[in-house]
Amino acid sequence: MVIFGASGDLTARKLVPALSHLAEKGSPAFQLVGVARRPMDDDGFRALLCERLAPEDQAAFAALSDRVHYISGDVGHPEDLERIRTALDALPEGSRAGRLFYLSLKPDLFIPAVESLGRAGMLKQSAPSEPWRRVIVEKPFGRDLASARTLDFALHAWLREDQIYRIDHYLGKETVQNLFALRFNNAIFEPLWNREHIELVQITVAEEVGMENGRAGYYDTVGALRDMVQNHMLQVLAMIAMEPPSSLDPETLRDQKVNVLKSLRLPADCTAACVHARYGAANGQSGYLEEPGVSTDSRTETYVALRLELDNWRWAGVPFLLRHGKRLKQRFTEVKVHFRIPPIQLFDRVDEAEPLRLADGTVCRLRPNHLTLSIQPREAMSLSFGVKAPGAGMGMVPAELRFDYKDRFGVATPPAYERLLLDAIQGDPTLFLRTDEVEAGWRFADALRARWEASDAGPLLEYPSGSWGPAEADALFRGCEGSWSRG
Repeated sequence: MVIFGASGDLTARKLVPALSHLAEKGSPAFQLVGVARRPMDDDGFRALLCERLAPEDQAAFAALSDRVHYISGDVGHPEDLERIRTALDALPEGSRAGRLFYLSLKPDLFIPAVESLGRAGMLKQSAPSEPWRRVIVEKPFGRDLASARTLDFALHAWLREDQIYRIDHYLGKETVQNLFALRFNNAIFEPLWNREHIELVQITVAEEVGMENGRAGYYDTVGALRDMVQNHMLQVLAMIAMEPPSSLDPETLRDQKVNVLKSLRLPADCTAACVHARYGAANGQSGYLEEPGVSTDSRTETYVALRLELDNWRWAGVPFLLRHGKRLKQRFTEVKVHFRIPPIQLFDRVDEAEPLRLADGTVCRLRPNHLTLSIQPREAMSLSFGVKAPGAGMGMVPAELRFDYKDRFGVATPPAYERLLLDAIQGDPTLFLRTDEVEAGWRFADALRARWEASDAGPLLEYPSGSWGPAEADALFRGCEGSWSRG
């Protein structure tokens, strides 16, 4: 495994811990080669990694450290590439070993890096019987549909689609993967997973952080829609809404996800269904425009809330509400499925002193049934329902069935990168993005951004740091549908 940009934060924070635990567990044997411009030898690189690793990862690193190597060089310089090739050929198995190239680089270096590797003949795999060559590309996969296609064209000039692994770490999270099993291995859920029984679905990615670690300069060119919604959140939505696949074949699964993304439709009136905002100064925290590196005339959003629908048979008329924001009150990622209520209300819930009442005086019937999938920081599931309170009468109170990964299995779930890197080593592309998935996500995001930039689009709102976001997002719930989850 060759990591380009190996002296960066991602290598020490995510990649090496994941690879260390794979080595500790006796995964397929591999050599790890770091490549960066910084002058260093093998021992210096090992010491640097060990110094940066968290205490709980250092013991696992001992199982890998003697297979860690370093090459000082620039992937864009032909003479450095020749040294890299020579060093790789000198490792066990030499050129006969499979090679996984991880581009832990700035996005504008993806294309030059692949072109340099291609010209040097280091990506060539003419037949399945030849030693495999694969490339992992980190997001962002472009900044819009046009740039994503440019990147894709450049990758395919040197690589087949089956050699390209576009990584989205959200798909490696255990709770996200368990969406497959929850739906397709349990008869109590799949028959209800449609517009007849589900009233709405809400997906939240809430973050407490703002622009820490000097990230503002990059973020100001991206924004919440490109940074989180276009990739992570749409991928989760696709896994929730996909049709049952005929098999677990990677292409069959990804076909179904693409079909969902292609059926996404923006509402006719985006001002009433699309909210974008940025955080302002409050609670001792600075506002977005005061962050170092942010342009004084910036129009970049740090919060997005959307009410979307899918134009397909299963989900017609069911709203999917997506919400993501920085500097919110609490950090959590969650999917909440709201089931429809019975046609006749026979019982009353006694736990609600103030039932939801609409402006026209309508008193809303309470929705007792929700399926909540907690993705982070807690990985768990819960199903809510109503039960009779003890005593006379038929007053109802809420109850829950709960499942927690750590409680059930006794250990924390493996980090997302651990699963994804193992899949890439083994050649399983199921949890990686295919080119048409990327394009479908950008097609939607570009259409939404075009609406925002139109003269009749709604304003860029502001919300206080440490709050739950702009109040206007609450209006995306209509009538008695409920409100945003608080984690």
